[in-house]
Amino acid sequence: MAVKGVSKVNRNIHRITNEIANIKTQRIIQQVMIVGMSFVAPITPRDTSTLINSQYRELKPIPKGWTGRVGYTANYAAFVNNAKGTAKGKRTGKKSQGDYWSPNAEPHFVEKGFERDGKQAIEQVIKDGYKI
Repeated sequence: MAVKGVSKVNRNIHRITNEIANIKTQRIIQQVMIVGMSFVAPITPRDTSTLINSQYRELKPIPKGWTGRVGYTANYAAFVNNAKGTAKGKRTGKKSQGDYWSPNAEPHFVEKGFERDGKQAIEQVIKDGYKI
């Protein structure tokens, strides 16, 4: 006697495991962005805090999964990230509320925060997130 409904059960199992994997991946990408930006923040140049306060995270579905994007909405963010940092610790002038380039700030702070400073923590987030 043949068992009926096996193919339907298999389809449902496949659909459910895909949904679980999808939700898990969304959470992991979100955590990676949060952890990565926590390493970026301390080395982000500050004067008026406009740049650091313009930080954003974006999570979007793509055809075969998800993609995360982090950055700054301040229109000068790319310029500051790519600057040489030669003004590190120097005052900006009379109207300034602080240093043009904070003493702890570094050029290419976004890349360094994710790829250098936060690399191990990010790898751990991914490993922990996919543990069964």
